[in-house]
Amino acid sequence: MGLKSYKPTSPGTRGKTVIRHSDVITRDKPEKSLVVGIRKKGGRNNTGKITVRHQGGGNRKLYRIIDFKRDKIDIPAKVTAIEYDPNRSAYIALLVYVDGEKRYIIAPQGLKVGDKVVSSDKAEISVGNCLPLSNIPLGTFIHNIEFVRGNGAVISRSAGSVSQIVAKEGDYAHVRLTSGEIRKIHLNCRATIGQVGNLDHENTNLGKAGTKRHLGIRPTVRGSAMNPVDHPHGGGEGKAGIGHPGPLTPWGKPTLGYKTRNKKHVSNKYIIKRRK
Repeated sequence: MGLKSYKPTSPGTRGKTVIRHSDVITRDKPEKSLVVGIRKKGGRNNTGKITVRHQGGGNRKLYRIIDFKRDKIDIPAKVTAIEYDPNRSAYIALLVYVDGEKRYIIAPQGLKVGDKVVSSDKAEISVGNCLPLSNIPLGTFIHNIEFVRGNGAVISRSAGSVSQIVAKEGDYAHVRLTSGEIRKIHLNCRATIGQVGNLDHENTNLGKAGTKRHLGIRPTVRGSAMNPVDHPHGGGEGKAGIGHPGPLTPWGKPTLGYKTRNKKHVSNKYIIKRRK
């Protein structure tokens, strides 16, 4: 897998780099039984108000149902395809279990068509296998980590993400996350061995604003380019500053470095070392 660059025949292709998906994916169309339609909301809630800005438009997509729980215990499966997923930065792998059931999982780096994987308490420490943290040796690279047993993986799921078990103490494992944060996770929670694939995702360059719109991301306007009625940074003659000691959100709250996490948050006791 590598990056593909373009000749600068237009401003949109100057500097544009994309991933050669054809080097990795082995199947173009998804498994019909594992896709559902998704309805776009444009960042709006049930009353029609925008609650998440800069969302809307974009190409139509089908959602691939991913097995984040890996709850088919002690039943081996064979990897039959590596596919592109428009809903995430990582690739996905199609598994066919010995009982005939098909499921998608996040494709780790090094997983190939024909490989055998299993979710088991006694599985080997090999790429794609899923085990409880209690049975994974210290120093092992893992991804797709549960935070609550049985709820499915919520940590280390994007392209290139990898975490590492650095210690075990009592009922908890100390896991170093991709951000550098060290967090306690219960030993009964499950994780998958290896690093999430598609490591070159962070090296891509979209090249033009239109590509951003295809992804469903609308423009972000600077506050200093607005009027005072629209943003605290707005107004002023010429290229004025923001007019405040520090940057503010459109609603007047401090931003860009201002810590908003509740000091009494219930999960603070699980954080051993913050990422900053």
